[in-house]
Amino acid sequence: MPATTGQKVNATRQHDMSVILVTGSYDHEIRFWEAWSGICSRTIARTGESGQVNRLAISPDKRLLAAAIHKKICIYDIASASSDPIMTFDGHTNNVTSIAFNSEGKWLVSGSEDGTIRIWDLRAGNTVHRTYENGAPGFEFVGELISCDQAGSIKQWDLTDNVCSHELTPAGDIPIRSITLASDGTCLVAGNNQGTCYVWRVNDENTNFPRFQAVTRFPAHDKYLTRCLLSPDARYLATCSADTFVKIWSISPSYEFKLDKVLVGHQRWVWDCAFSADSAYLVTASSDHTARLWEMASGETVRQYNGHHKAAVCCALHDGAS
Repeated sequence: MPATTGQKVNATRQHDMSVILVTGSYDHEIRFWEAWSGICSRTIARTGESGQVNRLAISPDKRLLAAAIHKKICIYDIASASSDPIMTFDGHTNNVTSIAFNSEGKWLVSGSEDGTIRIWDLRAGNTVHRTYENGAPGFEFVGELISCDQAGSIKQWDLTDNVCSHELTPAGDIPIRSITLASDGTCLVAGNNQGTCYVWRVNDENTNFPRFQAVTRFPAHDKYLTRCLLSPDARYLATCSADTFVKIWSISPSYEFKLDKVLVGHQRWVWDCAFSADSAYLVTASSDHTARLWEMASGETVRQYNGHHKAAVCCALHDGAS
């Protein structure tokens, strides 16, 4: 992402070509943005189609965009100007709430309010490779298939069988809205509907320590927490909420979470966020119809993205090497 506001125009344009920033909205549109100029470069309008856009994911090679649209998943060619998906995955019977590509980009994982998690083979069209029965509406999953759900559970799933190998219920039946796993897999953070965050150290299966070792918990927001996300360098945690604020928490080597700054600017619920690859910038999406690009060091808005006609509820950013 851009390093300073004083960059030369051609350097910025050249850099922007490697940055993919996408937002999705309840207006049914998906918009691609030039990250630094704030210009909308492409809109997938989905004319005549129904279904809000719930989540977005960009493939590791930057070729594909996956969009969770109500009960289905549409796969778009990022380089194409067409608004038609190149693949559509059907099978979920309720809102698809989470999607992610695996590290090689050959598989797509989806979670839904229908209580299932599905793994799709991108090389075989609309083919479900495996279905996990969660038993409760799911919100999100991370890493080696760790999920959270409406029933207040966090589960790790056995990738060789349809079984749950570990389960955590940190606050009883209070729904766990969001989970995030450190890039090195050693720290798991979860946020619930009451705004509380829970932290675990993730230990290797071959040690004498429990797989998930509780470290701390802390109140992040007074209202509904919508998203928590660890930065790629694992030095910060971003939390989004119905209170309109985005909070940035610094993380010490001993897993102490201290409020570093509050990002103020959105006027309504903040639903989603995404870090730049160098952890220096954060993108957020809000019910105020806008997305924002924040500079982590200053906590200031660098760019605001205007164009959606209803709540912007999801965003995806890929500015790393493909």
